[in-house]
Amino acid sequence: METQSIVVLDFGAQYSQLIARRIREQNVFSVVLPCNAKLDEIRGYSPVGIILSGGPASVYDKDAPVADQRVFSLGLPVLGICYGLQYMVHALGGKVRPADKREYGHAKVELQNGSRLFEGLPKVLAVWMSHGDEAVELPSGFHLTAKSPNAVAAIENAEQKMWAVQFHPEVHHTPLGTDILRNFALNICGAKPSWTPQHFIDATIASVRQTVGNGRAICALSGGVDSSVAATLVDRAMRDGQASRLTCVFVNNGVLRKNEFEKVQQNLRDKLGLHIVAVDASQRFLAKLKGVTDPEKKRKIIGNEFIHVFEREAHRIEKEEGKVKWLVQGTLYPDVIESRSVRGPSQTIKTHHNVGGLPEKMKLKLIEPLKDLFKDEVRKIGRDLGMPEEVLQRQPFPGPGLAVRVLGEVTPERLDILRECDDIVVTEIKKAGLYTKIWQSFAVLLPVMTVGVMGDMRTYAYTCAIRAVHSEDGMTADWVPLPTEVLKTISSRIVNEVKGVNRVVYDITSKPPGTIEWE
Repeated sequence: METQSIVVLDFGAQYSQLIARRIREQNVFSVVLPCNAKLDEIRGYSPVGIILSGGPASVYDKDAPVADQRVFSLGLPVLGICYGLQYMVHALGGKVRPADKREYGHAKVELQNGSRLFEGLPKVLAVWMSHGDEAVELPSGFHLTAKSPNAVAAIENAEQKMWAVQFHPEVHHTPLGTDILRNFALNICGAKPSWTPQHFIDATIASVRQTVGNGRAICALSGGVDSSVAATLVDRAMRDGQASRLTCVFVNNGVLRKNEFEKVQQNLRDKLGLHIVAVDASQRFLAKLKGVTDPEKKRKIIGNEFIHVFEREAHRIEKEEGKVKWLVQGTLYPDVIESRSVRGPSQTIKTHHNVGGLPEKMKLKLIEPLKDLFKDEVRKIGRDLGMPEEVLQRQPFPGPGLAVRVLGEVTPERLDILRECDDIVVTEIKKAGLYTKIWQSFAVLLPVMTVGVMGDMRTYAYTCAIRAVHSEDGMTADWVPLPTEVLKTISSRIVNEVKGVNRVVYDITSKPPGTIEWE
């Protein structure tokens, strides 16, 4: 656990993760907890400040999200954002009502009365508003620090260490919002900007050594950035001279990309020096997936099979090298957020194989050294560990692999078709110099057969969709307008070189409303 943090209590806002990210950009650790988190859990993160997030509810809704009101009497600075302002006003004796005019989008607010929260900022700020309720009576001891043409924009009770804004400082649409959050974290809370990649590495290695002792561990290695960084980090903690008590298990689950089983082994053995055991369990996985079309069932099956394979390998390793008690996984913060819905009122979007797919009773204890990190933070950790860019710049690949990119039933024939399509997409994206500039780019095989004509002959074959997105952390994403020539080349190569596909389409859906993967 970090020595200090800013705790974000989430009332169901789509921007809660952005608040944490903006605080982390100041080299201060920040964690998102459900709004109804118990005080002991909050205290466990050694907070120097608390932020109350926005949310879609009204404080007067029957099932309005609430926090333990004792957060206001912990003696810590508290910052309310949007719903967080309204909840603060309501909980402390003020009055909130539906606004005569709902504010949504760009707005201008005028600062008043010199608040420390706005120190160094111009008197008029461009901000992003998104609210239907407004504060009309402030609690005792509070005064106005900013107003918009239609509503209270910011308030404070500095003596009681409480500040609140009606707008969203965490989004890019509030250009100076980061300055506001910096003022809160560094100046008001007095947080030390000490949460750096090297600090994280040192603290994690120390924590793993203390937790594992002289025990042995296996790592669920996929070859992607997350598991590779997790493995390298834990390997540093578990090395005794030249020997490591960490064994990385790389499983061929039958839904890997073209030549991936061989390439990953070569890269991670040669370039990272990891002790890798490769297991070909492709037939076992494909047998379990036979006839399954539901995406959630696919994820659950793959997650469970992964654990069964790891436990079997752990048993085998125990006989040869000694007892294994620990399983290392490269779980990231967005995986936890989307799978477990830790955001209180927020909904589970989908289950990730390495979070929601775990059996309730597992023989191995988990080590997830990256579970509080976003993807870009993981890459920074990897660079400080001295890992090669070829590994760190690899685009994200889903744990369930091609099983969630073959829509409908997963069969060997469909997998072979998709592997060839995907290889063409990646090859051409790299050739165009775009691979490291795009968050993800890949092919999806649709369970849609269409009529075509090739060489004057009628064809009836599959449709392939191309997906390319920009993203910071996988929580939100925008589709990429790939150059026409690149799309033309990809389409031409797929329909000419991949037997079984006669149509190529391009996905121009952002997240939200879609997800990055199709399943």
